Amino acid sequence: MELTGAQIVIETLIEQGCDLLFGYPGGQVTDLFDALYQRRDKIRFVLTAHEQGAAHAADGYARASGRVGTVMATSGPGATNLVTGIAAAYLDSVPVVAVTGNVPCDQIGRDSFQEVDILGVSMPVTKHNFIVKDIRDLAETVREAYRIAKSGRPGPVLVDIPKDVQQAKCEFTPAAAPIEPEPLRRASEHRLARAAEMIAEARKPYIYFGGGVIAGNAAAEVRALAEKIDAPMGCSLMGLSAVPSEHPLFLGMQGMHGHYAASAAEDEADLVIALGVRFSDRATGKKERFARHFNIIHIDIDGAELNKNIPAQLTVRGDLKDALIRLNELVQPQTHPEWLARIGELRQEEAKRTAQSHAVRRNAALTHDSIIDAVASAAPEDAVIVTDVGQHQMWTAQRYPLRTPRSFLTSGGLGAMGFGMGAAIGAYLAVGKRPVLFTGDGSFGMNLNELACAVTEQIPLTVIIMNNGVLGMVRQWQSLFFDRHFSGTTLNRKTDFVKVAEGFGAQGARAETPAELAAALEEAFRCQAPFVIDAKIDMDELVLPMLPPGGSIDDIITSIIPEIPPAGC
Repeated sequence: MELTGAQIVIETLIEQGCDLLFGYPGGQVTDLFDALYQRRDKIRFVLTAHEQGAAHAADGYARASGRVGTVMATSGPGATNLVTGIAAAYLDSVPVVAVTGNVPCDQIGRDSFQEVDILGVSMPVTKHNFIVKDIRDLAETVREAYRIAKSGRPGPVLVDIPKDVQQAKCEFTPAAAPIEPEPLRRASEHRLARAAEMIAEARKPYIYFGGGVIAGNAAAEVRALAEKIDAPMGCSLMGLSAVPSEHPLFLGMQGMHGHYAASAAEDEADLVIALGVRFSDRATGKKERFARHFNIIHIDIDGAELNKNIPAQLTVRGDLKDALIRLNELVQPQTHPEWLARIGELRQEEAKRTAQSHAVRRNAALTHDSIIDAVASAAPEDAVIVTDVGQHQMWTAQRYPLRTPRSFLTSGGLGAMGFGMGAAIGAYLAVGKRPVLFTGDGSFGMNLNELACAVTEQIPLTVIIMNNGVLGMVRQWQSLFFDRHFSGTTLNRKTDFVKVAEGFGAQGARAETPAELAAALEEAFRCQAPFVIDAKIDMDELVLPMLPPGGSIDDIITSIIPEIPPAGC
């Protein structure tokens, strides 16, 4: 059948399983939106308040569901507004397909109205990008974009389509089924056998896993390995939710703001089994002081990550789930009573250090830990926990009890403030589970306009603003390392977030005491619409523990009693 280029794009999206499209219209995509209107029975379109919110929503959809998220925007500012969201997906290995419009082919390169070289702009933050100048290539290019996005290590792909290509016509032959990802590479049998030998020789094994475990659907296999070889586990920020927080072998997140016991256990181990991690600087600290006492087995689907940041004694490239199934068959059951006894001591030391950190003076009735505990007690057990970026992100990562994979969404690699609203919207529309967004007054201000989208789409979103009146994470660095020179981090704003929420058609409440918070949470979780809770905390609360930049476990900061000047200084 003969279709326009715009119709071919929409038909191919449907063919590839796209049931939900986030975006924002504009002049160079009006043909695409008209074709979308004609097929509105097959694809639901979600109009966000801003293209960045649309990109984060597609990202949240993909993170929560494991399916490819799709977003569409116009040329120029529409396309550039997507870039932060695309970069967040790229650095966290999230499968997203972005479709952008462009000026007609004969106007490209002439500084036309709303023309930007989006291929050049997006090249560093996409797995691949395309510009389609021949309508005959259009369907196959969109199919290829989906294949690339979900093959191997997932990631975002951008397809740029000039307006004249959208308007041209040609024959379209539908594919029989969605395109399959490339077959996953199988790990070497020889290398897995060597890994089993190294595990058998270890007396203090430790498993360190990351987001690759969730992306590779290998959470059950990680737990099985840990239980079989009696190995404690820790994870990166992106690995959170793969293993239940209460698992007896799980020590929590490690790294710059991770749990002391997890970071210390890794440092004392004689073998670290690294699964689906990239050994980022936030996880390792100073690389020259990392891995001083242990050997490393590193298993990852992406060969580019092996030996990139930290050299390993054994690298294994391949599908993580398959590799762990086979490795679990090769290893023999082990027990390490002395090692686990030492882990118990590290847990006790962590508890002691945590108690000491609470000696920091707090001027507010609410604290970050009391807020998180109250939310965890009130929220549905299957809630999807989303964070923005800042102190609240690390506090939530440290403390919130997580039980199932894909139940914790955060911008880890890029650290994009403003990620949370769009991601929460996308997550709910993907899986239908109530989202809870932890944010700060700084991060929330980045994309609070997406409350309009959340209200329109009737998202039962609970937003918890940890409001300290400052840009807390940067201020913490200034407090610890810059002689308390608070430059540019005091917000000093009079924003009434409850009235802001009500202005968008949402509901809200202010909480300054535990009783007010409990009442607000009860109301919020009864509400079937967005509900914003403005919870006041002290500006001098710190995220502890903290590995200083360039430091190691030897330099970890676990408690500080600062000299706090009067409020407002």
